[in-house]
Amino acid sequence: MTVVPLPAPPAETLGGESVAAAIDRYLDSVQTATTRASYAETLARLTALAGDRPAGALAPDDYAAVMERWAGAAAATWNRHLSALTSFTTWAGRQEILTTNPARRLERRKSARRGDRSIPRARLDKLFTDDRHRLRERVLWRMLYETAARAEELLSLNIEDLDLEFRRGRVRSKGGAIEYVHWATGIARLLPRLLRGRTRGPVFLADRRAPTSGPRTPAAADICPKTGRGRLSYPRAEHLFKMATAALDPHKNGWTLHQLRHSALQHLAADGRTAPELQAKSRHQHLASLGRYVHLGEQTSAQVTADTDPAARRKLR
Repeated sequence: MTVVPLPAPPAETLGGESVAAAIDRYLDSVQTATTRASYAETLARLTALAGDRPAGALAPDDYAAVMERWAGAAAATWNRHLSALTSFTTWAGRQEILTTNPARRLERRKSARRGDRSIPRARLDKLFTDDRHRLRERVLWRMLYETAARAEELLSLNIEDLDLEFRRGRVRSKGGAIEYVHWATGIARLLPRLLRGRTRGPVFLADRRAPTSGPRTPAAADICPKTGRGRLSYPRAEHLFKMATAALDPHKNGWTLHQLRHSALQHLAADGRTAPELQAKSRHQHLASLGRYVHLGEQTSAQVTADTDPAARRKLR
């Protein structure tokens, strides 16, 4: 007699909703697009490791396996990915999917105090005008600097959000509010070349056409209706920037996209802009949040030293 094994029942019948289904529902509940995109990167790893299992069975070892990917990362990166897991855990607890906290063994890391993280203006000028870099990258980098915006905000921009006449773009800020960022002449000249007649869809496009089926298919709003290409992702944009700036960085590590925002605010502070003016540019809710951006550092120290160099004064005479 031949015994035919019955197929295993789906996760939903073995103890509730699957991890993959729960994560999809959670991400759908996140209203802020930038937050949803950031959390999706972390939770995609959890889906890959335990997507078919019941969500109620998630354990500390599962979360530890997810965070192992960023074990050697900076504290800020570690904390960002851990926040995605803890936010999902809180939501799953309210939904009565989880009765325990799988993140209970993981701790946030304390960021070391960092010195001057701004990029010298001379190096930024060289970067922005280097034709060896693609137009898309040069527009993104310069726009990040001219607007002092967050990278997630600009990568989420659609062409419909642009006001080319008044040199501004409508973004959804970190807290979900609708705000405007403003750019200068450099971006005003480059944007028409980047858009090339496109009137709808993401401003910054990926290199390839987006998949039309399967788990990696992006939302319709993240696909250009004219070219079929998807929206440029934050990890890809960050990688390209670090690769492009490794030669300019004295430490050869390359810089981060967030350093462009930091540099813009610090350079404005060095030029004498007041704290309220910096707050208007950065759109921080509290003036106290500007402290780490406007602390004048190495570049200002070098300029003060040069200006007070006795040999330089004698030379001028």
